[in-house]
Amino acid sequence: MYPAPFRYHRPATLSGAIALLVELGDSARPLAGGQSLIPILKMRMDEPSDLVDINRLAELSHIDSSGSEVVIGALATHARIAGSPIASRIPIIGDCAGGIADPQVRSLGTVGGSLSVADPSSDWPALVQVLDVEIVCQGPNGKRSVAASDFIIDSYITSLLDGELVTEVRIKVPPENSGGAYIGFKKAAPSYPAAAAGVQLTLGDGDVCKAIRIVLGAAGPVPVTSKEVEQQLVGESLSDDRLAQAAKALVALSDPPADARGSSDFKRAMLRSLVVKAAKTAIRRAAGQNITGSHDYV
Repeated sequence: MYPAPFRYHRPATLSGAIALLVELGDSARPLAGGQSLIPILKMRMDEPSDLVDINRLAELSHIDSSGSEVVIGALATHARIAGSPIASRIPIIGDCAGGIADPQVRSLGTVGGSLSVADPSSDWPALVQVLDVEIVCQGPNGKRSVAASDFIIDSYITSLLDGELVTEVRIKVPPENSGGAYIGFKKAAPSYPAAAAGVQLTLGDGDVCKAIRIVLGAAGPVPVTSKEVEQQLVGESLSDDRLAQAAKALVALSDPPADARGSSDFKRAMLRSLVVKAAKTAIRRAAGQNITGSHDYV
Protein backbone atom coordinates (compact mmCIF):
# COMPACT_ATOMS: atom_id res chain seq x y z
CA MET A 1 0.00 0.00 0.00
CA TYR A 2 1.15 3.54 -0.78
CA PRO A 3 0.89 6.53 1.57
CA ALA A 4 -1.91 9.05 1.11
CA PRO A 5 -0.84 12.21 -0.78
CA PHE A 6 1.08 14.79 1.23
CA ARG A 7 3.04 18.01 0.73
CA TYR A 8 6.80 17.84 1.31
CA HIS A 9 8.88 20.56 2.99
CA ARG A 10 12.62 20.73 3.73
CA PRO A 11 13.52 23.64 6.02
CA ALA A 12 17.16 24.69 6.29
CA THR A 13 17.24 25.31 10.05
CA LEU A 14 15.78 23.97 13.28
CA SER A 15 13.98 27.23 13.94
CA GLY A 16 12.55 27.11 10.44
CA ALA A 17 11.32 23.56 10.97
CA ILE A 18 9.60 24.50 14.22
CA ALA A 19 7.98 27.57 12.64
CA LEU A 20 6.75 25.46 9.74
CA LEU A 21 5.27 22.81 12.04
CA VAL A 22 3.43 25.52 13.97
CA GLU A 23 2.15 27.08 10.75
CA LEU A 24 0.97 23.78 9.26
CA GLY A 25 -0.74 22.62 12.43
CA ASP A 26 -1.83 19.22 13.72
CA SER A 27 -1.89 17.51 10.33
CA ALA A 28 1.85 17.97 9.74
CA ARG A 29 4.51 15.44 10.80
CA PRO A 30 8.29 15.80 11.11
CA LEU A 31 10.32 13.34 9.03
CA ALA A 32 13.73 12.23 10.31
CA GLY A 33 15.21 8.95 9.04
CA GLY A 34 11.74 7.71 8.14
CA GLN A 35 12.31 4.13 9.28
CA SER A 36 9.43 4.32 11.78
CA LEU A 37 7.20 6.89 10.09
CA ILE A 38 7.22 5.65 6.48
CA PRO A 39 5.83 2.17 7.32
CA ILE A 40 3.07 3.87 9.34
CA LEU A 41 2.20 6.02 6.33
CA LYS A 42 2.24 3.03 3.97
CA MET A 43 -0.18 1.17 6.20
CA ARG A 44 -2.40 4.28 6.33
CA MET A 45 -2.18 4.30 10.14
CA ASP A 46 -1.62 8.04 9.75
CA GLU A 47 -2.42 10.35 6.84
CA PRO A 48 -0.70 13.70 7.41
CA SER A 49 -1.24 16.57 5.01
CA ASP A 50 2.41 17.66 5.20
CA LEU A 51 5.82 16.16 5.97
CA VAL A 52 8.56 18.45 7.30
CA ASP A 53 11.92 16.83 6.51
CA ILE A 54 14.42 17.60 9.29
CA ASN A 55 16.92 14.87 8.42
CA ARG A 56 19.53 17.25 7.01
CA LEU A 57 19.71 19.54 10.03
CA ALA A 58 23.36 19.12 11.03
CA GLU A 59 22.74 20.83 14.39
CA LEU A 60 20.85 17.72 15.58
CA SER A 61 23.37 15.02 14.66
CA HIS A 62 25.98 15.46 17.42
CA ILE A 63 27.30 12.73 19.74
CA ASP A 64 29.29 13.78 22.82
CA SER A 65 30.63 11.19 25.24
CA SER A 66 32.79 13.46 27.43
CA GLY A 67 32.18 14.26 31.09
CA SER A 68 29.63 12.67 33.41
CA GLU A 69 26.87 12.85 30.82
CA VAL A 70 26.61 11.63 27.25
CA VAL A 71 24.60 13.67 24.79
CA ILE A 72 23.09 12.24 21.62
CA GLY A 73 21.55 14.50 19.00
CA ALA A 74 18.11 13.51 17.82
CA LEU A 75 19.34 12.83 14.27
CA ALA A 76 22.21 10.56 15.29
CA THR A 77 21.57 7.28 13.53
CA HIS A 78 21.49 3.92 15.24
CA ALA A 79 24.61 2.89 13.32
CA ARG A 80 26.60 5.98 14.38
CA ILE A 81 25.62 5.48 18.00
CA ALA A 82 26.54 1.79 17.89
CA GLY A 83 29.97 2.66 16.49
CA SER A 84 30.65 5.57 18.85
CA PRO A 85 32.61 5.61 22.13
CA ILE A 86 29.27 5.79 23.94
CA ALA A 87 28.57 2.17 23.03
CA SER A 88 31.77 1.11 24.79
CA ARG A 89 31.34 3.44 27.73
CA ILE A 90 27.70 2.39 28.36
CA PRO A 91 27.40 -1.08 26.76
CA ILE A 92 23.62 -1.30 27.09
CA ILE A 93 23.38 1.57 24.58
CA GLY A 94 25.49 -0.44 22.15
CA ASP A 95 23.19 -3.42 22.66
CA CYS A 96 20.19 -1.35 21.69
CA ALA A 97 21.60 0.69 18.81
CA GLY A 98 23.59 -2.19 17.30
CA GLY A 99 20.70 -4.65 17.47
CA ILE A 100 18.04 -2.60 15.71
CA ALA A 101 16.81 -4.18 12.48
CA ASP A 102 19.44 -4.51 9.72
CA PRO A 103 22.34 -2.31 8.50
CA GLN A 104 20.13 -0.36 6.10
CA VAL A 105 17.66 0.62 8.80
CA ARG A 106 20.44 1.36 11.30
CA SER A 107 22.15 3.66 8.81
CA LEU A 108 18.98 5.72 8.27
CA GLY A 109 16.91 5.44 11.44
CA THR A 110 17.48 7.98 14.21
CA VAL A 111 17.12 7.93 17.98
CA GLY A 112 14.92 11.04 17.97
CA GLY A 113 12.62 9.65 15.31
CA SER A 114 12.19 6.37 17.16
CA LEU A 115 11.37 8.10 20.45
CA SER A 116 8.98 10.57 18.80
CA VAL A 117 6.95 7.88 17.06
CA ALA A 118 6.74 5.87 20.32
CA ASP A 119 6.00 2.54 18.67
CA PRO A 120 5.54 0.13 21.62
CA SER A 121 7.65 -2.48 19.82
CA SER A 122 10.61 -0.15 19.24
CA ASP A 123 13.84 -0.51 21.17
CA TRP A 124 14.74 3.07 22.12
CA PRO A 125 11.52 3.85 24.06
CA ALA A 126 12.30 0.88 26.32
CA LEU A 127 16.05 1.50 26.53
CA VAL A 128 15.75 5.09 27.79
CA GLN A 129 13.64 3.86 30.72
CA VAL A 130 16.59 1.82 32.04
CA LEU A 131 19.09 4.68 32.34
CA ASP A 132 18.95 8.15 33.89
CA VAL A 133 17.78 9.98 30.78
CA GLU A 134 16.43 13.44 29.98
CA ILE A 135 14.86 14.05 26.57
CA VAL A 136 15.36 17.62 25.38
CA CYS A 137 12.55 19.11 23.30
CA GLN A 138 12.42 22.42 21.48
CA GLY A 139 9.39 24.26 20.19
CA PRO A 140 7.99 27.75 19.65
CA ASN A 141 8.28 28.46 23.40
CA GLY A 142 11.92 27.37 23.67
CA LYS A 143 13.64 24.30 25.15
CA ARG A 144 12.54 22.00 27.94
CA SER A 145 13.75 18.69 29.35
CA VAL A 146 11.44 15.74 29.98
CA ALA A 147 12.36 12.72 32.07
CA ALA A 148 12.25 9.56 29.98
CA SER A 149 9.62 8.11 32.32
CA ASP A 150 7.31 11.03 31.49
CA PHE A 151 7.94 11.25 27.76
CA ILE A 152 5.90 8.34 26.41
CA ILE A 153 2.24 8.47 27.43
CA ASP A 154 0.71 5.64 25.38
CA SER A 155 1.18 3.75 22.13
CA TYR A 156 2.32 6.31 19.53
CA ILE A 157 1.60 9.17 21.96
CA THR A 158 4.29 11.31 23.60
CA SER A 159 4.35 14.45 25.73
CA LEU A 160 5.62 16.54 22.79
CA LEU A 161 3.69 19.81 22.54
CA ASP A 162 2.47 21.45 19.34
CA GLY A 163 5.40 22.41 17.14
CA GLU A 164 7.96 20.66 19.36
CA LEU A 165 10.76 18.39 18.21
CA VAL A 166 13.09 16.12 20.14
CA THR A 167 16.53 17.72 19.78
CA GLU A 168 18.76 15.54 21.95
CA VAL A 169 18.94 12.79 24.53
CA ARG A 170 21.04 13.38 27.66
CA ILE A 171 22.17 10.31 29.62
CA LYS A 172 24.02 10.31 32.93
CA VAL A 173 27.00 7.96 32.91
CA PRO A 174 26.39 5.11 35.39
CA PRO A 175 28.69 4.98 38.46
CA GLU A 176 31.57 2.56 38.93
CA ASN A 177 30.78 -1.13 39.31
CA SER A 178 27.78 -0.74 37.04
CA GLY A 179 26.71 -2.86 34.11
CA GLY A 180 23.73 -3.20 31.85
CA ALA A 181 22.32 -5.29 29.03
CA TYR A 182 19.44 -5.01 26.59
CA ILE A 183 18.17 -8.12 24.80
CA GLY A 184 15.37 -8.46 22.28
CA PHE A 185 13.89 -11.71 20.97
CA LYS A 186 13.29 -11.67 17.22
CA LYS A 187 12.32 -13.99 14.42
CA ALA A 188 14.74 -12.20 12.07
CA ALA A 189 17.06 -9.20 12.19
CA PRO A 190 14.77 -6.76 10.30
CA SER A 191 11.83 -7.57 12.59
CA TYR A 192 10.70 -5.70 15.66
CA PRO A 193 11.38 -7.74 18.79
CA ALA A 194 8.55 -9.97 19.96
CA ALA A 195 9.76 -9.27 23.49
CA ALA A 196 12.65 -7.33 24.99
CA ALA A 197 14.20 -6.68 28.39
CA GLY A 198 16.79 -4.25 29.67
CA VAL A 199 18.62 -4.29 33.00
CA GLN A 200 21.03 -1.70 34.40
CA LEU A 201 22.54 -2.29 37.86
CA THR A 202 25.27 -1.27 40.27
CA LEU A 203 27.00 -3.77 42.57
CA GLY A 204 28.46 -3.19 46.03
CA ASP A 205 30.70 -5.26 48.26
CA GLY A 206 30.20 -8.99 47.90
CA ASP A 207 28.29 -8.46 44.66
CA VAL A 208 25.30 -7.14 46.60
CA CYS A 209 22.91 -5.09 44.49
CA LYS A 210 23.14 -1.36 45.29
CA ALA A 211 20.75 -0.21 42.57
CA ILE A 212 18.87 -1.81 39.72
CA ARG A 213 16.52 -0.81 36.94
CA ILE A 214 14.54 -3.31 34.84
CA VAL A 215 12.34 -2.60 31.83
CA LEU A 216 10.20 -4.76 29.55
CA GLY A 217 9.81 -3.74 25.91
CA ALA A 218 7.13 -4.84 23.43
CA ALA A 219 5.17 -5.82 26.53
CA GLY A 220 2.23 -3.43 26.36
CA PRO A 221 1.30 0.08 25.22
CA VAL A 222 4.28 1.56 27.09
CA PRO A 223 7.51 0.06 28.50
CA VAL A 224 6.86 -1.83 31.74
CA THR A 225 8.79 -0.99 34.92
CA SER A 226 8.17 -1.35 38.66
CA LYS A 227 10.07 0.44 41.43
CA GLU A 228 8.56 -1.99 43.93
CA VAL A 229 9.98 -5.03 42.12
CA GLU A 230 13.37 -3.34 41.77
CA GLN A 231 13.50 -2.32 45.42
CA GLN A 232 13.05 -5.92 46.50
CA LEU A 233 16.42 -6.71 44.89
CA VAL A 234 18.38 -3.85 46.46
CA GLY A 235 20.65 -5.02 49.25
CA GLU A 236 20.43 -8.61 48.06
CA SER A 237 22.76 -10.96 46.22
CA LEU A 238 21.31 -11.44 42.74
CA SER A 239 20.95 -15.22 42.71
CA ASP A 240 19.15 -17.03 39.90
CA ASP A 241 16.15 -17.60 42.17
CA ARG A 242 15.85 -13.93 43.13
CA LEU A 243 16.15 -12.83 39.52
CA ALA A 244 13.53 -15.36 38.43
CA GLN A 245 11.15 -14.15 41.14
CA ALA A 246 11.65 -10.52 40.13
CA ALA A 247 11.14 -11.39 36.46
CA LYS A 248 7.91 -13.23 37.28
CA ALA A 249 6.58 -10.31 39.33
CA LEU A 250 7.41 -7.73 36.67
CA VAL A 251 6.05 -9.78 33.77
CA ALA A 252 2.78 -10.16 35.69
CA LEU A 253 2.34 -6.41 35.17
CA SER A 254 2.80 -6.65 31.40
CA ASP A 255 0.19 -6.92 28.67
CA PRO A 256 1.95 -8.12 25.50
CA PRO A 257 -0.40 -8.30 22.50
CA ALA A 258 -0.99 -11.55 20.65
CA ASP A 259 0.08 -11.13 17.03
CA ALA A 260 2.08 -12.79 14.26
CA ARG A 261 5.13 -12.77 16.50
CA GLY A 262 3.53 -15.00 19.14
CA SER A 263 0.76 -15.42 21.67
CA SER A 264 0.59 -13.36 24.85
CA ASP A 265 1.57 -16.39 26.94
CA PHE A 266 4.56 -17.11 24.69
CA LYS A 267 5.73 -13.50 24.99
CA ARG A 268 5.38 -13.54 28.77
CA ALA A 269 7.51 -16.67 28.93
CA MET A 270 10.13 -14.99 26.72
CA LEU A 271 10.07 -11.82 28.84
CA ARG A 272 10.79 -13.80 32.01
CA SER A 273 13.71 -15.51 30.32
CA LEU A 274 15.07 -12.28 28.85
CA VAL A 275 15.04 -10.44 32.19
CA VAL A 276 17.17 -13.15 33.80
CA LYS A 277 19.54 -13.32 30.83
CA ALA A 278 19.94 -9.53 30.67
CA ALA A 279 20.56 -9.36 34.43
CA LYS A 280 23.26 -12.03 34.27
CA THR A 281 25.01 -10.18 31.45
CA ALA A 282 24.71 -6.92 33.39
CA ILE A 283 26.29 -8.55 36.47
CA ARG A 284 29.23 -9.81 34.43
CA ARG A 285 29.75 -6.40 32.83
CA ALA A 286 29.60 -4.74 36.26
CA ALA A 287 32.42 -7.08 37.27
CA GLY A 288 34.52 -5.80 34.37
CA GLN A 289 33.91 -8.48 31.74
CA ASN A 290 33.72 -7.39 28.10
CA ILE A 291 30.64 -9.05 26.62
CA THR A 292 29.33 -8.27 23.15
CA GLY A 293 26.07 -9.21 21.48
CA SER A 294 22.47 -8.52 22.34
CA HIS A 295 19.44 -9.84 20.51
CA ASP A 296 18.28 -13.46 20.39
CA TYR A 297 16.82 -14.99 17.25
CA VAL A 298 14.48 -17.91 16.66
